[in-house]
Amino acid sequence: MEPLMNQKKITILILGLMTALSPFSIDMYLPAFEGMAADLGTTVARISLSLSSYFVGLSVGQLFYGPLLDRFGRKKPIFCGLVLYVAASIACLFSRTAEGLIAWRLVQALGACGCGVGAMAMVRDLFTTKESAKVFSLLMLILGASPMLAPTTGGYLAAAFGWQSVFVVLAVMAGLLFAGIWFFLPESHPDDPNVTLRPGPILVSFWEILRDPRFYAYVISGSIAFSGLFVYIAGSPIIFLKGFGTSQTAYGWIFAIIAGGFIGVSQLNVALLRRFTNEQLLTAGYAGQVAVAAVFLTGLFLGQADLYTTVFMLFLFMSCYGLINPNGAAMALAPFGDRAGRAAAMMGFLQMGLGALISSLVGVFDIETIIPVVAIMTAGTLTGFAILILGRRRIVTFSTRQRVNAA
Repeated sequence: MEPLMNQKKITILILGLMTALSPFSIDMYLPAFEGMAADLGTTVARISLSLSSYFVGLSVGQLFYGPLLDRFGRKKPIFCGLVLYVAASIACLFSRTAEGLIAWRLVQALGACGCGVGAMAMVRDLFTTKESAKVFSLLMLILGASPMLAPTTGGYLAAAFGWQSVFVVLAVMAGLLFAGIWFFLPESHPDDPNVTLRPGPILVSFWEILRDPRFYAYVISGSIAFSGLFVYIAGSPIIFLKGFGTSQTAYGWIFAIIAGGFIGVSQLNVALLRRFTNEQLLTAGYAGQVAVAAVFLTGLFLGQADLYTTVFMLFLFMSCYGLINPNGAAMALAPFGDRAGRAAAMMGFLQMGLGALISSLVGVFDIETIIPVVAIMTAGTLTGFAILILGRRRIVTFSTRQRVNAA
């Protein structure tokens, strides 16, 4: 029993590191935005578009990885993605224009997203629905190391060695992750020659998943709400580095404090699942986030926008994702056993695609104040909650129809 438990812990640890690769890639270079803008002869808002291009790469890439993960097993596509990631990281290191950086960040994301969607599919392979929500919460604990450690580490690296050093560290991290997966992570899904890679059937399969209300009710609502996190990430250098004039290292610590709420509540979610259902906790997360967003935005319009108030309100807002994300993901993937790879890919595509689209508003409109950033975040969580409420009605209708057809 003890060896089995140890193997389970190692598996969860590696899955967590896989999901953390992209967040580290996103968060680690944020404190270096001003230095990068100066070095590349552009603006901070322009550099923020390299975040949006990364989100685009994550979004689109997952649609390709989904069928590959179902056809060739989980590990082979992940290995190919990691090799691409290391190559793109080196290219980012030698970028000399903002446009070059934006383009190579997109390629870097195409490599990294195999780890993200692969980890989601493997959780579905290895654990039950109830266990999956707990595992997703544990993954959040590891994932939480990114916003707590990455900006702080990136700030010190940029200050001591320049922004290029961030991409050296990211390439090394990917290499170590490759070795960990190779030696310690079991293959959870065998090759399946019956899975077609022809575009037509793949698109039909994606459409069948997307039109299932048990999927879209949770994924579309969660993706729109979760876009607030991407908007915050894109806007945080403008809010803190430019707006409040914090140092690179202070910005890293602020980012870590705010991320602590997300991590803490995601771990609290594990304990709460012993007494409450996924649905109840998901609803509580949305309700709390809507309330926080409304108070925060009202306070900003009334002039209550000092540094400490801003950090506190963002801390509360991000904490709500600790309930929304793991429970929504577990419920969305539950109905799709043999199509877990494609379902996870579609979920990631929608999350990252909407995140890229909405967060790009920060760079496209050259936003330089906090109120528009928080207004976009508020609109996202309100829209997501409304879609969830409407989607639940469709789930009831769909389930009733299935029971009638089965009878």
